[in-house]
Amino acid sequence: MGPTQRPIERGGVQGAWPQCCSPRPRRRACLLKGCEQPFVPAHPQARYCSAACQAGARRWRRWRACRVYRRSDQGQSRRREQSRRYRERLRQAEGCNSAEAAPREGQRAAGNLEKSCCARPGCYELFAPTSRSPLKKCCGGLCRRALRRVRERESRWRRRLGERLKALGSRPPPSGERPFG
Repeated sequence: MGPTQRPIERGGVQGAWPQCCSPRPRRRACLLKGCEQPFVPAHPQARYCSAACQAGARRWRRWRACRVYRRSDQGQSRRREQSRRYRERLRQAEGCNSAEAAPREGQRAAGNLEKSCCARPGCYELFAPTSRSPLKKCCGGLCRRALRRVRERESRWRRRLGERLKALGSRPPPSGERPFG
């Protein structure tokens, strides 16, 4: 049944806990680093305790995406072009055309380019991947455990949901067909 074909029970809210789940969900810790407050989730896949923590996680995702883009070839070329335009504006403002009159921009140390950022929302720590673990995603054990806890909980939830759908007789659409449209 599609969402428009299934009637919503009285008092039920779409996206809330299903009736088959326990009536009182367990408390869990907020995933945002620095908050980690225990909360009762409103939805099975809720990761954050409040709207402020969700906004903080959104800011962190944007910061991380910008950082990844700046490390790409296209991001570096755009940054070089931006710096060139800035230097040109400074020269025009001072009224001279010589390249030596414009202030020089500093260079970052080469080691900073190799640092990775932690995969936990809200964690702005940078770390250098070692030769022993070049695919390292987290800055330390606390962040790694927090992310692992969330991934395992969500995979259990998806697995149980799939089992419930299978028990109800639902089946995925035939290959090649799109389910909604």
